[in-house]
Amino acid sequence: MAIAALVAWLCTAGAGLFMLLRWMSRGGHRKGAASHFPAIRVFSHFGLAAAGLVLWIIYLVTDSSILAWIAFFDLVLVALLGGLLVRQWIKDGRAAMAGSGSAPTVDLAEQHIPRVPVIVHGIFAVSTVTLVLLAAIGVGES
Repeated sequence: MAIAALVAWLCTAGAGLFMLLRWMSRGGHRKGAASHFPAIRVFSHFGLAAAGLVLWIIYLVTDSSILAWIAFFDLVLVALLGGLLVRQWIKDGRAAMAGSGSAPTVDLAEQHIPRVPVIVHGIFAVSTVTLVLLAAIGVGES
């Protein structure tokens, strides 16, 4: 379970890194940029996910169950932050597609992130959280 969690986490990170770079390439991280994503939320999501991945690798080396639980609770926080980001991404995208009066009048950096990486990132993220939890409770140990 623990190795499967690592693989899922790396896949999640790959899609996440693509989205982060896409958002940054459109200037989303710049102060005063056309983005509804607060940079602190984006970078906190990324930083906590990366820190959790490092903890997970250390857990794999040391087999310390406390590290597995810390990594799991880190992922819960990462998922909450990610949920806020995807909710805003969906809200702005729907408004833009509907052409309603509430549609953003500016070209938002996050709206240049394609759907497929967002969906792939979400699927792997849910898989990662599930696999980390299963590994933390000891499922699949030999």
